[in-house]
Amino acid sequence: MRVVPVLVAMIMLLAGCSAPEAPAPKASPKVAAPEPRVVAYFTDWGDFPVRKVDTSGAAGRLTHLVYAFGKVSGGGCTPGDAWADFQKPITAADSVDGAADTPGQGLLGNFGQLRKLKQRHPQLRVLWSFGGWTGSGDFTEAAKDPAAFARSCAALLRDPRWAGLFDGIDVDWEYPNACGLTCDHSGRDALTGLLSALRAELGPDTLVTAAVPADRDKLAATDYAAASRAATWLSAMTYDFFGTGDTPGPTAPHSPLTAYPGIPRETATTDAAIRELIGLGVPRDKVLLGVGFYGRGWSGVTTAAPGGRASGAAAGSREKGIEDYDVLRSACPPTGTAGGTAYALCHGQWWSYDTPETIKTKMAYARSTGLAGAFAWELSGDTPDAQLVTAMADGLAG
Repeated sequence: MRVVPVLVAMIMLLAGCSAPEAPAPKASPKVAAPEPRVVAYFTDWGDFPVRKVDTSGAAGRLTHLVYAFGKVSGGGCTPGDAWADFQKPITAADSVDGAADTPGQGLLGNFGQLRKLKQRHPQLRVLWSFGGWTGSGDFTEAAKDPAAFARSCAALLRDPRWAGLFDGIDVDWEYPNACGLTCDHSGRDALTGLLSALRAELGPDTLVTAAVPADRDKLAATDYAAASRAATWLSAMTYDFFGTGDTPGPTAPHSPLTAYPGIPRETATTDAAIRELIGLGVPRDKVLLGVGFYGRGWSGVTTAAPGGRASGAAAGSREKGIEDYDVLRSACPPTGTAGGTAYALCHGQWWSYDTPETIKTKMAYARSTGLAGAFAWELSGDTPDAQLVTAMADGLAG
């Protein structure tokens, strides 16, 4: 027979006994806020070896490095540049540990160096990014069979030659159901299909991320809220709002944080893009703010403030209208700021770019907005002592 608790208490009181005290409620353990993500892309081209990620100090400040790019071909994932990725012997001068690669001795190329980098920096997680501006055309084919795409990507990440090197995959589709270098018409759910298939194939602990546009029309073309449910985070490409090309201006900073008087389009700002993503239903703790480690510039300019006229794009080290921060900081130092980013007028050229100071302002914005962190395109534009990555890490730490 079951005796109800009230009757037990009455019997104990009549017998001169005290009723047992109810146990004190346990305090809920405090859940620490997740560590801000400090992310940067590393490209497989150019003259910036993996070793410099270590010697600059960037590897010690980054939480994630994204290796760009693998290709999407035939609806599946394939290496982007096999020679640079895992076939090229690395000299002692360019090696993370100072030891030259010997053909046949193990994993070569950038992958071998990334493995050494992770051994030196156990906190660093590495993702392999697929697509990019010139490599997004075949995502349309991949979207027809997301499960097959995911299987091919998983098999590539688990290839025995570099198994365990990559902690996840990044999808840089420019742009789903919209136009980039080519146009896609796969529908609003195409990106969600790919990310969901990757999540199902790779499991809950593997990183699955995507680079996403900052343009309002492109954001409206895809269900980014649904896509975010399968993703670890979405990286908002909040730069290149205003380019140069061969246009006569008006000059405008390519990555303003906020609008400023005279801005050509008030919605072409980092803040507007972030608010748009959140307004579409993407959780703010799944959004990374993007910064560029480069500037965009015009030539034939005489007006220091934004809004001046130009004769065309300024000369750059590798292409017209674009230059690394490491070059610009001394070649054309800032002469002012607009919208939370820097600009400079020198020798008839007008450049806009982020500095350590403006990056810290953007990181404060990311913190106050509750974002997951920030990412940079890309590491070769930073200084030899990683001033921009340091500004990101320090700014996100508060």
